Amino acid sequence: MSAQLRAMVGDYLRVRRSLGYKLVGTEHVLFAFVDYLQDHDAPTLTVEHAVRFATSRPGVSPRQHALRLSAIQCFARWAHTLDADVQIPPAKLLPARVTRAAPYLYTGAEAAALLDAADELRPAIRAATFHTLVALMSATGIRTGEALGLDLTNFDAQAGTLTVTGKFGKTRMLPLHETVTTGLGQYLAVRADHLAAAGSAALLISTAGTRLSPGIVHPMFRRLTDRAGLRPVSSACRPRLHDLRHTFAVNTMLDAYRNGADPATVAPLLSTWLGHARPSDTYWYLTGTAELLAAAADRLHAALDGQAGERS
Repeated sequence: MSAQLRAMVGDYLRVRRSLGYKLVGTEHVLFAFVDYLQDHDAPTLTVEHAVRFATSRPGVSPRQHALRLSAIQCFARWAHTLDADVQIPPAKLLPARVTRAAPYLYTGAEAAALLDAADELRPAIRAATFHTLVALMSATGIRTGEALGLDLTNFDAQAGTLTVTGKFGKTRMLPLHETVTTGLGQYLAVRADHLAAAGSAALLISTAGTRLSPGIVHPMFRRLTDRAGLRPVSSACRPRLHDLRHTFAVNTMLDAYRNGADPATVAPLLSTWLGHARPSDTYWYLTGTAELLAAAADRLHAALDGQAGERS
């Protein structure tokens, strides 16, 4: 049965990915679950085994247990149409409150400290790659996965543009500031010296000359934050690579307020730049930020003072 179930998992992933889903974490969970069933001589997928597997990892949050079970549940719904013996775990069997990490907003000095820490890495290609990754995400606000998925052909040095592939395969072309174009050009020179005649389609490469993987990037970024002296603000607010995107979004809106631009006009443009399907998807990056609230309050007070002056 395990071989049949393993094949079903493969088919399920292919179908979902054809619709635009990446499912990297889901793939790991489902194949690990198949291994679990095989180790326990289970004839098929049952609710009992699904719950036991989902909660078998010690030291993780109830939400993580619920997410593991959710991945199995979605697969089970699909597999049940092919094999009636497959049991579908009920919804909310492991309820967990949705929590989101509070964004860590980097100051200019902290971003510079991260770049300095990256420059200290060895060998030189590792230093150049992580310096470029941090600088590129800071300057453009692209997602980590988008940065890692960039190919050489996505960068047009002459036009000064970067073509980014986002969620569900959607692409967008971003015009780059001249300093970003120059920085990418300098990185490509270091990259060419490292690779010599070897070829790789990836823009950002590892020391082995291959595309960077999340498994390499995130531990290395934690190492950079340690070297830069960055510390968690709280248990829910720690410096993450993704927070460079949050910082970009907040700074863009702050610039709009401070330079007298119309935030209502800038917000939809920012949403398009970030690759969000709806402006409401961008609000999470902005909600409750002290700097933005202060800037909005200053704008409101100025408007009210202006109205009072007109009436007097």
